[in-house]
Amino acid sequence: MAATTLVIAAPVLAQNFNRPPSFGTLNLSANFAPDPTVVAVTAGGNLPAERLGGSQCVGSIADAPDVRLNYRAGQGLPLYISAVSRADVTLVVNLPNGQWACNDDHAGSTNAGLVFRNPQSGQYDIWIGHYDRGSRVPAQLRISEIAPR
Repeated sequence: MAATTLVIAAPVLAQNFNRPPSFGTLNLSANFAPDPTVVAVTAGGNLPAERLGGSQCVGSIADAPDVRLNYRAGQGLPLYISAVSRADVTLVVNLPNGQWACNDDHAGSTNAGLVFRNPQSGQYDIWIGHYDRGSRVPAQLRISEIAPR
């Protein structure tokens, strides 16, 4: 399995977490089914992702989170959060502890992915970005505890 770049930055007040997520809320506990859980989203937006976590967060995102994940960790399982699209998409996640994690081009592809070996329980606010500011592209958010192939 290829290494994943995980960027964690101090909290920045750029997004309003009180806004409802555009594509819904998932409530999952360790050993959830189906695995992966997939949500169809529209990636992109007008806000530069670097406002959230610095220069390591790339692409343009929407103001409201795309998806909110309420996750209860357990059983020593990792958590995989990924974004898949025909377009080059990015991933921006606000973790339960308020830190940010971002990724672009996971495992040599234009899809984005984050691996949390010891995931925290709590709320994950997730944005899927796109490089063409203002443009929106179809994408899938995938949540899994099984290593993607």
